[in-house]
Amino acid sequence: PELYKSKIKKAKLIANPGCYPTSIVLGCAPLFAEGIVGADLVIADSKSGYSGAGRQFVLDDKSKINFKAYAVGVHRHTPEIEQELSKLAKDNITVLFTPHLIPVERGILATIYLSAKEDISVEEVVEKFKSFYKEQLFVRVLACGQLPEIKNVVYTNYCDIGVVVDNRNKRIVVITAIDNLIKGASGQAVHNMNLMYGFDETIGLISKKK
Repeated sequence: PELYKSKIKKAKLIANPGCYPTSIVLGCAPLFAEGIVGADLVIADSKSGYSGAGRQFVLDDKSKINFKAYAVGVHRHTPEIEQELSKLAKDNITVLFTPHLIPVERGILATIYLSAKEDISVEEVVEKFKSFYKEQLFVRVLACGQLPEIKNVVYTNYCDIGVVVDNRNKRIVVITAIDNLIKGASGQAVHNMNLMYGFDETIGLISKKK
């Protein structure tokens, strides 16, 4: 919805985004759309709660005390990530994507490494993100020096984004956090439904407890 809101409002059928693609694409979109990063380096290192790996992993007690990589370089969500980033960049983007399972029930923390085309300050990058997402209710761009944590997004439809700039290595590191079961799944579906039927975007998605 953050990238296709106008089209979704007119659509009859929606393909809901995957959880990993949501966390990675939202973290990269402003940088590729504005030509700040190049296509030569896109590494996404993602950690997901065990609920994101399917029913069998949830039933396996070992998954709750373990930490492991899986489907390295062959994860089924990789084509979706590359498709959306290529559209934004107007170039052919390939991604080295490594998902991991961590011993928490839910949530995704994605660390994305990108190649800056030229020196840029973290303040400038944060402002680019804030401008890009200024109309998006469920994306929270954190202030310079702050980084997302899973505990701040679980049971919500928010995507938190933090940025670090390493001009010594000409790298931009973006860190995002979402709840894989809400922003990465059912919550995003509700958000899309709200847009399609002309409802307030936040219906069913904002907790009254906070």
